[in-house]
Amino acid sequence: MLLKSQEHLSVLKVIIITALLIIFTSSLSVSTDVDDSLAYIWPLPAQFTSGNDTLSVDPALYLSVSGKGSGSKIVKEAFERYKAIIFKHEVEGVNSHSVFNNFRKRRSWGFDIGTLKIVVHSDNEELQLGVDESYTLLVAKNEGLSIIGEATIEANTVYGALRGLETFSQLCSFDYDTKSVLVYKAPWYIQDKPRFAFRGLLIDTSRHYLPVDVIKQIIESMSYAKLNVLHWHIIDEQSFPLEVPTYPNLWKGAYSKWERYTVEDAHEIVSFAKMRGINVMAEVDVPGHAESWGAGYPNLWPSPSCREPLDVSKNFTFEVISGILSDLRKIFPFELFHLGGDEVNTDCWSSTPHVKKWLRDHKMTAKEAYQYFVLRAQKIAISKNWTPVNWEETFNSFASNLNPRTVVHNWLGGGVCPKAVAKGFRCIYSNQGFWYLDHLDVPWDEVYTAEPLEGISDPSNQELVLGGEVCMWGETADTSDIQQTIWPRAAAAAERLWSRREAISSGNITLTALPRLHYFRCLLNRRGVQAAPVLNKYAREPPIGPGSCYVQ
Repeated sequence: MLLKSQEHLSVLKVIIITALLIIFTSSLSVSTDVDDSLAYIWPLPAQFTSGNDTLSVDPALYLSVSGKGSGSKIVKEAFERYKAIIFKHEVEGVNSHSVFNNFRKRRSWGFDIGTLKIVVHSDNEELQLGVDESYTLLVAKNEGLSIIGEATIEANTVYGALRGLETFSQLCSFDYDTKSVLVYKAPWYIQDKPRFAFRGLLIDTSRHYLPVDVIKQIIESMSYAKLNVLHWHIIDEQSFPLEVPTYPNLWKGAYSKWERYTVEDAHEIVSFAKMRGINVMAEVDVPGHAESWGAGYPNLWPSPSCREPLDVSKNFTFEVISGILSDLRKIFPFELFHLGGDEVNTDCWSSTPHVKKWLRDHKMTAKEAYQYFVLRAQKIAISKNWTPVNWEETFNSFASNLNPRTVVHNWLGGGVCPKAVAKGFRCIYSNQGFWYLDHLDVPWDEVYTAEPLEGISDPSNQELVLGGEVCMWGETADTSDIQQTIWPRAAAAAERLWSRREAISSGNITLTALPRLHYFRCLLNRRGVQAAPVLNKYAREPPIGPGSCYVQ
């Protein structure tokens, strides 16, 4: 009797467990279903229409480039990169060597899309602030007018073509059942352009050295989200890793002889970024955050016990700054150059005898000497045909004396850009409460809803906001964790900076944006980017348990 009861209990347990598993797996399948009403393109295009067709894409996709920019190496190399992404299973998988696949390639007319046609109207490849990144993309079924189906990207510049290629790649999905690449919801007609000209990401190679290949990986991942400025905070008080030929002892301030960037390294990074439509804005932060300079040139320190700010009393200090900027101008063609100017504590200037005497002789307070230093550094940058960018403390302290070309970089909090543009300055938005990625407790939705134009209603003043950037300060980020700290939260800011405000600011973003951000995070993972789960309480944490990429 007892044995029979146990058998009944065992059967009951099996039934209950089976039922629970069915319920659990059903709930999982429901939660990971794709909402067909959404466009899974990140960032969201300015205007688009779609349909109900499913199109197949030939793995032997052919590139046809026309227009004045038809000879562009930038476009051709980008096509090969994206082709490798789109047809990853064809390139790397066993399927690429199958008899069936070879047969398919010989009969490309059997696919809906056999050619990607790119029209580039200009052969000018100069990459500067405000370059035209607009494009149109048409992906439609061949209606019998041609034996080869086409997708078409049309752009005024090669950089618009790059953005169109990224969008096209996101429309292409690998179908595991048919082992083919498909475009769902065709025909697609997309007209797209960025909302802001400056869409940036800061990396910090002073607090932790980042190898050149890691910087390239970051640049590559930026292109997937259509970010277009890498703000390279190269130097700070902790280390000076960059080679400066005019003053070769400066990089004695590096952590070690292996944690350095040669001039050739820097050139390579800039060139790599340009091929992806990304400018590199270098930063040399003065007069504070500069203790590392004195490792090679101790005379830059006011005294051994006062190692920053740099010595304002010596012409040698400004000669070194001029030498650095002259060398860097040969590497960084971008028109903006960041001169820092933040967090300057001038107390030890007043307590260092020779600096104190200089202040007295020049009838300056330490605060006035801070202004003098910043303005003199700006003149040096402008003399080398650079537009100076400074952190907001310079504006907060002496706005009326700043060079009118100054770009004010907000970071301390809200309300600075409205004040800056009201005085005629241009502004970059990086409110630390939302867009500092080292603040690990800021959730995706707060990053997403932070608005660069908040408090600015006048259209002419709005135009003075160049855009914004998310900042990946390096105190706790190195090669081991930087990508999962950047992504996916940087993507939330990227859509804010690219997409129309009206399109992404209405409705419930948990329904309209979150599923798409999950999808983009998984896309990054598939492309080899270590993007962390979207819903972590703290950024870069691993998943809390088993589950689909699309719901974490």
